[in-house]
Amino acid sequence: MSKENRKSRKQIRHEKIRAQKHKRQWIGYGALALILFAAIYYMSARPQAQPLDETRLAFNPTIGSDSAKVVITEYADFGCPACRSWYKLGIKEQIIAEYGDDVQFVWKDFPVITAQSPKAAEAGQCALDQDKFWEYHDALFDNAPALGMNDLKSYAAQVGLDTEMFTQCLDSGQNRAKVEQSLSEAQREYAFPGTPSFLVNGKKLIGPPTFETLKSMVDAILAG
Repeated sequence: MSKENRKSRKQIRHEKIRAQKHKRQWIGYGALALILFAAIYYMSARPQAQPLDETRLAFNPTIGSDSAKVVITEYADFGCPACRSWYKLGIKEQIIAEYGDDVQFVWKDFPVITAQSPKAAEAGQCALDQDKFWEYHDALFDNAPALGMNDLKSYAAQVGLDTEMFTQCLDSGQNRAKVEQSLSEAQREYAFPGTPSFLVNGKKLIGPPTFETLKSMVDAILAG
């Protein structure tokens, strides 16, 4: 074989290798472009949260009169077994029946027990946006520990929420800032060690109280 033929074949092999490299590069560029396009499409299609104003950040679920002499604030977690047990005892309802408009209950989120707790707290806030927090609150505790995303959306339908509005609120993280605000308050301002924890006219009460404990505290305030 002549030197010219050997050289020609060598050049052909090099050209084939270069062509294969270019082909692989263009395939890589195409795959990257598809990934970027998919990411842009996903971000544009995903519901976008709107910033919460100060009024919404200050708004909490309540039961009872705003002019009540005693305000009992519960910092709790929908994934917390002790919170669920306290709910099942019906002590909140007993206190309301006993004192009427003299007592107001306030709920604040303290989602620290399970990985699903923060999203469940957001779901509760989405229900609050439709004025159905307490109905949704009861559904969550009645069905816990089933608190996955599909579960949260199913309960919304069960209590009569606008499911499209609820889903957009939950998927976008619309109320995440509100949940994080309450969580920070519980941990940093009050240093609560766990859930549930309470404030009774600003006085800290750790753990789920009995009816007698709460009654004694309420009676002391009302008599003061």
